[in-house]
Amino acid sequence: MLIVGERINTSRKAIEPAVRERNTEFIQKVAKEQVAAGATFIDVNAGTLVDDEPEALKWLVQTVQSAIDVPLCIDSPNPIAIGAALKVHKGKAIINSITGEKERFQSIAPLVKEYGASVVALCMDDRGMPENIEERFNIAENIVEQLAQMGIPQRDIYIDPLVRPISTGSDNGLVAIETIRRVMQGFDGVHTICGLSNVSFGLPERKLLNQAFLIMCMTAGLDAVILDPLDNHLMALVAASRALLNKDEFCMDYIAAYKAGRLE
Repeated sequence: MLIVGERINTSRKAIEPAVRERNTEFIQKVAKEQVAAGATFIDVNAGTLVDDEPEALKWLVQTVQSAIDVPLCIDSPNPIAIGAALKVHKGKAIINSITGEKERFQSIAPLVKEYGASVVALCMDDRGMPENIEERFNIAENIVEQLAQMGIPQRDIYIDPLVRPISTGSDNGLVAIETIRRVMQGFDGVHTICGLSNVSFGLPERKLLNQAFLIMCMTAGLDAVILDPLDNHLMALVAASRALLNKDEFCMDYIAAYKAGRLE
């Protein structure tokens, strides 16, 4: 299970001033905490710093990678900022994200090819956000085919089913879960990824819904997730679910997490 730590994002109150001030010590501390908690990738996002985003994202990549030995998820809709970050990134990054929208695809896909990166692909296109499973799968299929034509291996593609709040549509959680199932059954080697928190927006006890949703998504085949790795209970559920779903041979990772005191 690929765990993308989400905490280095300038939309978070403590992160934006730290990036503006180029506070190396603080950002490296946040990165180290996430890796220690089990993150296998670290997301970096400077999206609120519109005028400074390319330089800020470049600085984040260099700052984080000088402190930890895991690759990064370069999180931006801005191809200029993504390109600046990829130029200094060490190893294989994930670009977050591409869509089926013509302009966005044409601006991001060449960067995926040039830098040999993996890419998160959102199930949306120029028609907007699809409502049902079939439309989302068709968009995913189109994106996979276009990337394949460019020589992008399917193993480097992470399909995001688009998680929408169940508070605005009672079937939104189920649509995302079943889209994950269809994608994992329909493509050899393609991954699925999502953020959890959108599903619970506007509802009380959001953590409970996020936790239940994660388990359901993993049962459908989800093999990557963007989350807060400092949420100990959520990370414990990941470890337990992997063991139960035969994704952890002889439960070795689960046992290691227990010995490290990471299970609740």
